[in-house]
Amino acid sequence: MPAPSKNPSPPGLAAVLIAQVRPACTLLLALALITGVLYPLGMTVAIQTLFPRQAGGSPLRDAEGVVRGSALIGQPFNAPQWFHGRPSSTGNAPYDPTASGGSNLGPTNPALARAVRERADALTQGNPGHAGSIPIDLVTASGSGLDPHISPPAALLQVPRVAAAHGVDESAVRQLVAQHVEPAVLGIFGRPRVNVLQLNLALESIPRNTEVSQRK
Repeated sequence: MPAPSKNPSPPGLAAVLIAQVRPACTLLLALALITGVLYPLGMTVAIQTLFPRQAGGSPLRDAEGVVRGSALIGQPFNAPQWFHGRPSSTGNAPYDPTASGGSNLGPTNPALARAVRERADALTQGNPGHAGSIPIDLVTASGSGLDPHISPPAALLQVPRVAAAHGVDESAVRQLVAQHVEPAVLGIFGRPRVNVLQLNLALESIPRNTEVSQRK
């Protein structure tokens, strides 16, 4: 009779660990390579190839080719010869992309009512020829604090001041505003809007009227 076979001895702890840990580590390294290197690299190359301007931050250049800002982030224009953008509540400086956010003041907060009233008074003083209602986007900040757009009525409200201070005819400035109105996306998303930086860059290209300038 053949001798009875002996049961094989169980594998040691080290062998078990190696059998389980090695595939896990291999899978971890493979996924890290795919999701952490290959995928980001491929997407970066694809986006920079298909959408180079957007990938570069949507820069806006003046007539000389100098980058003056981004089409996605507003700028604080305060001088009377420029169109002013929407108020910003980002940190210690307006339109600070590192501190994007709103004021977080509710509609019943007295501080918000006071801020809106002060902005409305400043607009009335800065635009004495305007006697109608004030568009809400000129007295309230956006949720991000970086909104580069204003509504067409908000731009048209500023036309007399800008034309007088910049030394150009009002009709030319109104036509410029009309040319820079962006419609709602696909006609249904959002509302018509005007990019303030683009409008001010275009304003620089309008020939100054010396007669208007002398009357200022």
